[in-house]
Amino acid sequence: MFKSKFNKTNFYLALIISLFCVLLITGYALLLYDLNLTHLIQWIGIFFLSSLFFSYFLLSYYLENYIVNRVRELYNSLFPSTTSTSIIKSAKDIDLFTSNLKKLNSDKNLEIEVLKDQENYRKEFIGNIAHELKTPLFTIQGYVLTLLDGGITDKKIIKKYLKQTSKGVDRLTYVVKDLDLITKFESGIETIEIKSFDILNTIKNVFELLEMQAKKSNITLKLNRKYEAPIWVEADEERIQQVITNLIVNSLKYGVVRGITEVAIEPLEEDKILVRISDNGEGIDKQHLPRLFERFFRVEKTRNRKSGGSGLGLSIVKHIIDAHDQKIFVESEVNVGSEFSFTLKRGQKTKVKAD
Repeated sequence: MFKSKFNKTNFYLALIISLFCVLLITGYALLLYDLNLTHLIQWIGIFFLSSLFFSYFLLSYYLENYIVNRVRELYNSLFPSTTSTSIIKSAKDIDLFTSNLKKLNSDKNLEIEVLKDQENYRKEFIGNIAHELKTPLFTIQGYVLTLLDGGITDKKIIKKYLKQTSKGVDRLTYVVKDLDLITKFESGIETIEIKSFDILNTIKNVFELLEMQAKKSNITLKLNRKYEAPIWVEADEERIQQVITNLIVNSLKYGVVRGITEVAIEPLEEDKILVRISDNGEGIDKQHLPRLFERFFRVEKTRNRKSGGSGLGLSIVKHIIDAHDQKIFVESEVNVGSEFSFTLKRGQKTKVKAD
């Protein structure tokens, strides 16, 4: 019934109780009985040892059972999904409770930190989206109200105001469409259509689409070398073209005059390739890199986008690559340039059936 393991705490408590009892009973005995020194010492020794053993075993049994029962109740309240009576049966099982309690505390602290981060992100996101929508809305409102007042009769000015209003509407459209696309990816509604295609051909198509914008920015678009044969990949061609377009557009926005944006394709593994898009533009401080793919995140809060857009380009890129179960990487250094790279699965040339 009693625990064989020696408990120092119980022993010290029993020792204190025994000493107190011996002193109390001895004093009482001296008042009532005329005992000589030898009998007194014998009597004290026998009573002390008896009370010590009795107190120790009593404490070991009742105190331990009391603690175990209270710990079991506490365990049951903290871990209701676990049958506490089958776990907390003795004092040694309290170690299990202690370890679980530490883990629970660690998990709760982590959960609190995550909730704080989510709350900060929510506040920042709301502020960013409000800013993105406010600017074009106020622009549209200002031009429309001016036209409605009827104070302008010059057709050229009216046409100019309508063009500015149209640009504001386009900006709103970009934001709404891109937010809708990201929401579909996050909720799993948006799917990708995997097929084999030549990634080189896709890159050349993007170069042609952005040729005028590159000339306007005085930036050269080029491949790192001449590729003799097609490079086949398995992915959603339309979405991968969107990824390459967004990354190159981002490069053109923050490039330098007479700069270069270069695209390279390298073998990564037996079944994968790495597409690298690098430039010698402004670059990004390393402290901003971890948040670069967040929605509306600005490296500099006061920097306006040079080419409009929704501010969601890099976030969309990340979602598309994630939907392909691939990885995207970024390296950058201020005043040196940036490099975005992503992996794709190798594909095989599709065979065209003869009519």
